[in-house]
Amino acid sequence: MIRVVIFVLVLGLIDFYAYQAVKTTFRNKWVNIAYLVVSLLVLGNLIYQMLTFDRGTDSTSSLNLTFGLVVTMYVPKMIMMMLMFGEDVFRVPQAMYRYFSTGGTIENGSYLPSRRKFISQLTLGIAAIPFASFLYGIFKGKYNFKVLKYTMHFEDLPEAFDGYQITQISDIHSGSFDNKEKIEYAVDLINQQRSDAILFTGDMVNNAAVEMRPWKSVFSKLSAKDGLFSVLGNHDYGDYMRWDSPQDKKDNLEELKSIQREIGFDLLLDDSRFIERNGERIAIVGVENWGKGFKQKGDLKKAAKKVDAKDFKILLSHDPTHWQEQVIDDDYHYHLTLSGHTHGMQFGIEIPGWIKWSPVKWRYKYWAGIYEEKKQFINVNRGFGFLAFPGRVGIWPEITVIELKKGIKPS
Repeated sequence: MIRVVIFVLVLGLIDFYAYQAVKTTFRNKWVNIAYLVVSLLVLGNLIYQMLTFDRGTDSTSSLNLTFGLVVTMYVPKMIMMMLMFGEDVFRVPQAMYRYFSTGGTIENGSYLPSRRKFISQLTLGIAAIPFASFLYGIFKGKYNFKVLKYTMHFEDLPEAFDGYQITQISDIHSGSFDNKEKIEYAVDLINQQRSDAILFTGDMVNNAAVEMRPWKSVFSKLSAKDGLFSVLGNHDYGDYMRWDSPQDKKDNLEELKSIQREIGFDLLLDDSRFIERNGERIAIVGVENWGKGFKQKGDLKKAAKKVDAKDFKILLSHDPTHWQEQVIDDDYHYHLTLSGHTHGMQFGIEIPGWIKWSPVKWRYKYWAGIYEEKKQFINVNRGFGFLAFPGRVGIWPEITVIELKKGIKPS
């Protein structure tokens, strides 16, 4: 309750400053009233959700929508607050000068200079940019699927796999979906790549297996010649939901595993598989979730016990911090690791060849795209679905297609 009160007080302070820009710009009581009513409704809904949400029974969709509204409304207001506060940096010294220069005698009702309409108009104009961006992200961006294609060269790739193509998807988060037509489109888009194998790197649900039931038939249409392989992500274990008993939590995980099998995924729980061609093979190794600050259940040694050091290895590991903390320095050389988890924070700016930025980079060193360390590579998929904020801005849902080539990368 104390945290709720503090949070609401902070938002109230932000609202107070943002209101100054609205009041100064429009000077219309009905606009002012509308602003206050909308703010109270958003805050009231937030308080209601925070006090009544039950992690054991409630769907996360209403909480996601609430969070989306708060972000959409209050990030622009925070920008407004900073700009209006910047104006106060000049207004307050002027007020102090007036006070002392007049000996404390009020002349015009206030020592504080009036806010300049131009500053308020500029503030509203600047705040409109993130406001519109968030609205786009909620209504369009979350299903703005992008196919990102890479060609990767390895000198020790078996000859038979020269030109082998894989598709990676990650972070489905089916409990957040609200548009079946868009998901069907995305599944068709995956199949259109005609990859030899499809690899899924975890987080099929937000919390519970029941979230995937309505989408099982859609994802069952996924197909690839050499099969579908998957691992679990931190959300798949049900750790963020209150269960009536440990057995219920265990049953939930078993149901999710069963759903994955029904869809057609070969779920790798600290295990490996081989894909063979013309007497040569590559290894697909999959670990359970291992993340810095998250569940650390994965056992890399156990997962690779059937794999030889000389095998060409593709590792599926949900959290990229596993690659950073354990995989890079392992005795085995893992040629390519596929991860997800970060979602690219679902917000950022990416202009190929110029800029790639998201606040998530302050938390994760490897957060989106391909990285190389010690002649080993990782691709961090930006995610298929969305979580918490019901949208994406600048960091679009991703389907990764990687072609493996034998040899040295052309300069």
